[in-house]
Amino acid sequence: MDSLWPAQPGAEFDESGIEDLYAYPAPLARPWVRVNFVSSVDGAVTVDGRSRGLSSPADHRVFMLGRDLADVILVGLGTAVIEGYAGVPLSEVRTDRRKRLGLSPVPPIALVTGRCALDPESPLLTDTVVPPLVFTCASSPTSARRNVAAAGGEVIVAGEDSVDLHRALAELGERGLNRVDCEGGPRLFGNLIAEDLVDELCVTFSPLLAGGDAGRIATGPLPVAPRGLSLVSVLHEDGSLLVRYGRGRTS
Repeated sequence: MDSLWPAQPGAEFDESGIEDLYAYPAPLARPWVRVNFVSSVDGAVTVDGRSRGLSSPADHRVFMLGRDLADVILVGLGTAVIEGYAGVPLSEVRTDRRKRLGLSPVPPIALVTGRCALDPESPLLTDTVVPPLVFTCASSPTSARRNVAAAGGEVIVAGEDSVDLHRALAELGERGLNRVDCEGGPRLFGNLIAEDLVDELCVTFSPLLAGGDAGRIATGPLPVAPRGLSLVSVLHEDGSLLVRYGRGRTS
């Protein structure tokens, strides 16, 4: 990959350089939320209903790096089901990198589901190294919470009629899970924007015109005002632009 911003003519980023570029700020006194998305250049967030149709080798590499650098993966249930999520798998590269960085062997998945509608047979529960954290609300069916807990999930009630994202992040912080890698979906991202909880956005613009009726990367309630961000970095490879925006790297 080569760097377009900050401008470094002729400079190429190897794996260690990309890792340094995407490192979370340290130390962190609270959860730092990084959101990851891929989009076509005409704004589509999916092809045939899934994001992987937009991905490229460069995007996949940075997506996997995002998981390796994080304490926890935050994702909405709808995205997890559509994209076929299981737990984050062990690999030699991941284990070595995370050991070097002083992190656990794999990050847990933190799932957001207001109705606690996770199927007890889901790979998130049956195919995982560490149990998922399942954030739900008090109005979710008691039987659903009981079934998910019996299947191995750690059910956390955060809110009454909807998941309170401030409380959910506070719960992650109490567990020392401050490096938060949010992988969507659009409604969860939109709610994070509305609650002013996004510290950084990493978006890959894929050189595709997808057309159709695909949604955008964020949907949901309007924030009080648009959230201002600053350009942090732009990498380029094979027509894909990997762009990072942030609102200030403070703890």
